Amino acid sequence: MAAVMLQGTGSDVGKSVLVAGLCRALANRGLTVRPFKPQNMSNNAAVTADANGNWGEIGRAQATQALACRTEPTVDMNPVLLKPQADRTSQLIVHGRVRGTLAAGNYREARAALLGDVMASYRRLRAQCDVVVVEGAGSPAEINLRHGDIANMGFARAAGVPVVLVGDIDRGGVIAAIVGTRAVIDPADAAMIRGFLINKFRGDPALFEDGYRDIARLSGWRGFGVVPWLAETVRLPSEDGVVLERRRSASSGRLLVACPITPRIANFDDLDPLKLEPEIELAMIPPGRPIPAEAALIILPGSKATIADLAAIRREGWDIDILAHHRRGGAVLGLCGGYQMLGRRIADPHGIEGPPADVAGLGLLDVETILGGDKMLRHVSGTALGARCDGYEMHIGTTGGPDAARALVRLDDGRGDGASSADGLVAGTYIHGLLADPGQRAAWIARLGGVGGGVDYRASVDGALDAIAAALERHVDIDALLALSAQAGDRE
Repeated sequence: MAAVMLQGTGSDVGKSVLVAGLCRALANRGLTVRPFKPQNMSNNAAVTADANGNWGEIGRAQATQALACRTEPTVDMNPVLLKPQADRTSQLIVHGRVRGTLAAGNYREARAALLGDVMASYRRLRAQCDVVVVEGAGSPAEINLRHGDIANMGFARAAGVPVVLVGDIDRGGVIAAIVGTRAVIDPADAAMIRGFLINKFRGDPALFEDGYRDIARLSGWRGFGVVPWLAETVRLPSEDGVVLERRRSASSGRLLVACPITPRIANFDDLDPLKLEPEIELAMIPPGRPIPAEAALIILPGSKATIADLAAIRREGWDIDILAHHRRGGAVLGLCGGYQMLGRRIADPHGIEGPPADVAGLGLLDVETILGGDKMLRHVSGTALGARCDGYEMHIGTTGGPDAARALVRLDDGRGDGASSADGLVAGTYIHGLLADPGQRAAWIARLGGVGGGVDYRASVDGALDAIAAALERHVDIDALLALSAQAGDRE
């Protein structure tokens, strides 16, 4: 079956969005499409299932790309996922399940052994569809990482998948980035690249015609198009922490919701639905800045290393801001790791997320957490604040205590999840995706004295994918990309 791979001249050049848009464009043409990313590194993940129905996790971007294909996400779409945690280590997820924890140097040595897992997933996907759209990671120009590579040219050559190189013109230097990639990579790798795409162009594309021709002349690769700046991208779920500090909701609503950016923040796409609310201004607070005193709600998001991130909150003085906010009658919501931080105590006796530790939490909820056991992965539905919610659990450990008797969420199976304080100002839950449902957001906004806008977040994401696909149809030679994809075939 056919396949094409988008690699980038660097991180954050827009590969994930272009793959999602191309997947939707091809699906709109009536083709059966599947997304694939051999190796991802992200603490924003989605819960999905393998071919046998067992729960697993993949990168959030691949779940969005599956939506673009109008298919259910599976663990084969992202067979290797690295989730960075404290002390320069990453949790290694293979086919959706934890396989261990590796230091950066160890992973570079061990990753070549994962190529078999990657190829097995790719071949299963390829058998299911007309075309696979593959996303690389980082850049093939990082030649210091080439040995044992499974994310870019290592995969492309093993699978015989032709590559299109994506350059980001918005950051500047796109001619040098593309031509320079050709200059530094191995000739056999360069032979896999059949063309380039220019992404994030602002203004009149005619102004770049000379530069476009220069890239083709100097690289020897053909151009497949110039993609304009896609405003709809902000409506897609967040994945990459690189852009966090630049993100602020388009709305400047009267109710400020503040979220501190911790070093190992995870699944911060949980906050994306708030950007649809006209009464809400969402502020992601970077290190070095206080949490604004005027915040109506502080949200502590998920974390890949809860104890380490709690220590970071204290180093920044954010704990003082949070406690002062609560004393003034402000609301606080903790999601997953943020929920754990709100309790009296967090214990990691086995060193699951870092060195073994037992630390005091923020003390705003009368609960305590013990980290241990298998990772909980499952989709859940229930009711909170009198409104429906649908989401997923993705956590290690158990949390319990007196405030858990006032569960924030009553799940459909009768279980309670999370906790609420006696004064009603503080709440926490393990459920990711809590705020995706418009009724649930409206209930929280009503607590803050506002009115929800009623926008369906999932429909907004789907509409954004259609708009991006339509833009690619106008500005990219998709027919030529399809013809190129037909040349794919295993080589090594």
